[in-house]
Amino acid sequence: MLSINNLSYFIGGRPLYENASLHIKPKDKIGLIGLNGTGKSTLLRLINGEYQPDGGEISKSNDCTLGFLNQDLLSYQSEDSILDVAMEAFKEAVDIHHQIDKVLHEMEVNYHDKLVTKLTRLQDQFEALDGYTMQAKAEEILEGIGFSTDDLKRPLKEFSGGWRMRVMLAKLLLEKPSLLMLDEPTNHLDLPSIQWIENYLKSYEGAVIVVSHDRQFLDNTIETIVEVSSQQLNVYSGNYSFYLEEKALRTEIQKNAFENQQSKIKQTEKFIERFRSKATKARQVQSRVKSLEKLERIDDVIDENASVNFRFDFKQKAGRFIVTLDNIGKAYGDKVILKNTSALIENGDKIALIGANGKGKSTLLRVIAGDENIEGERKLGYNVNMAFYAQHQLESLKVDNEILEELKQAGSAKTETELRGVLGCFLFSDEDVFKKIKVLSGGEKSRVALAKTLISESNFLILDEPTNHLDMQSVNILIQALQQFKGTFVIVSHDRYFISEVANKIWYIQDQEIKEYPGTYEEFQYWQKKQEAQNAANQANAEPKNTTPKKEVSKPPRQDGDKELRRQLENDLKKQSKQLEDIEKEIEQLEAQKSAQELILSKPEVFGNPDKLAEENEKYNKIDMSLTEATAKWEKLAETTEILEQKISNL
Repeated sequence: MLSINNLSYFIGGRPLYENASLHIKPKDKIGLIGLNGTGKSTLLRLINGEYQPDGGEISKSNDCTLGFLNQDLLSYQSEDSILDVAMEAFKEAVDIHHQIDKVLHEMEVNYHDKLVTKLTRLQDQFEALDGYTMQAKAEEILEGIGFSTDDLKRPLKEFSGGWRMRVMLAKLLLEKPSLLMLDEPTNHLDLPSIQWIENYLKSYEGAVIVVSHDRQFLDNTIETIVEVSSQQLNVYSGNYSFYLEEKALRTEIQKNAFENQQSKIKQTEKFIERFRSKATKARQVQSRVKSLEKLERIDDVIDENASVNFRFDFKQKAGRFIVTLDNIGKAYGDKVILKNTSALIENGDKIALIGANGKGKSTLLRVIAGDENIEGERKLGYNVNMAFYAQHQLESLKVDNEILEELKQAGSAKTETELRGVLGCFLFSDEDVFKKIKVLSGGEKSRVALAKTLISESNFLILDEPTNHLDMQSVNILIQALQQFKGTFVIVSHDRYFISEVANKIWYIQDQEIKEYPGTYEEFQYWQKKQEAQNAANQANAEPKNTTPKKEVSKPPRQDGDKELRRQLENDLKKQSKQLEDIEKEIEQLEAQKSAQELILSKPEVFGNPDKLAEENEKYNKIDMSLTEATAKWEKLAETTEILEQKISNL
């Protein structure tokens, strides 16, 4: 469907891509990952035709259509309602609808046969384009990603950038391009909307490329990971969790191969140095010199998983109670956010505040911080020193300051060496610390603001969407920092992996009240599913039962047609079962081959020989691809078999 062949692209002489290749097939679900600055978004723009490659080519089939969701769409504004903007996806059908309206209006004053014929033709075209269902489809998707029914008629310009981005996402989903490219789609979505998008993408008929820092989102939607590293596009056939395992295996193989090669190089260099001046060894020395010159060097492994060690200093130790909320009420006009609700934050609490947008999470954070006028009482505990991080605080960074200077003004007693250490943890090394704030990207500014928050010597942190605009490595650093933090914090985040790694309590707002679950996010999810199942069961039991004795209805005698159908279905089932057995045996054989090939790859004589390593790696990838295809085939056969069994039992 789309091929990238020997792609090269340079920015100011620095190669982002050099002879990189990738082939995208219909229905591929690809997660594009890599460190910030490696060129993930640039690749999407190259595919979209916004940038032109410096070398190689990007070719696509004639019937391949592209849809690209990117951060530039945040600035898009319109006087039209969000429903009308989303329905621009059906441009041809909308145009025909306008023509139909025009003809109907004309027929009111000038009725004749030509207009009737024209109306009939337009209505047939409109129906062929599914015009009568387009509004229902648009409403379904808009409401699925978080808009209320009342919102649909509101002009797009009334919404914030994040909500406008959702409208553009809805429009793209309605267009159903052959290749859907999404650049950080979860940045502006809440948890329910993220889960809705996940379910939608699983059944999406076209191909998908997603750039995202949300690990769980990738695990739930993606079948192939493409890592941008060393100017190349490295393919891993699986979701993000599979990528981590496979990456570790490949890294170990490469590390061993590198060390073996380095050992041989040192031995060869010692031989050359030792016998360089001996005439009797001149031919052997020259042979080894040439072999070193021709040797294709194996690169050392670059450790991209930064491990950090923060030393948090508190000016004073807080008391047992951090913040007490008593009978809190908060409303904006007629919109009630909180009503007569109470909560307590104790020292050592690591609270994640979750839920859909519009429920009042950010408002509650401001209530906790004391930045909102409220009904009831908010009481700050003894010796509590608070720091509040939110996206709007990026604007408070002094743009003419260098990064290091900005941290010096954060009010901590840390030395310049200590501050450099902190910045190193947040991926600002060497001369990076002297960059001006005004030249930083959004993600880099987020890292600076987070670093300022963490060195503030506060014993109570309030963090509103701290993972937005961070890549996976930066998210991992923040997780490690918060795990080492000995104080108390409350975070709002829609990143489920992040929440599961740092929180020991879950808060959510329901019926204008603060609810608390005293456990981790995984435990909360399990408890929530049990609650939903119990509520469904209670509702079923509460429904009034019909006590009127049922009149027995005699079943009609089985017809010959039913017998013939049953015989046919049973024959089909036998065939499916046989195919299922065969594919199970094939999977067993492939799994055995894969294990054997992994053993071969771990042998020193293989990973020490670049040519042999490449050959065996190619065999391993073919086996792995065959195993993936066989597993997918098994799943399809198993589903078909289950359907046949159900049909037979219903006869």
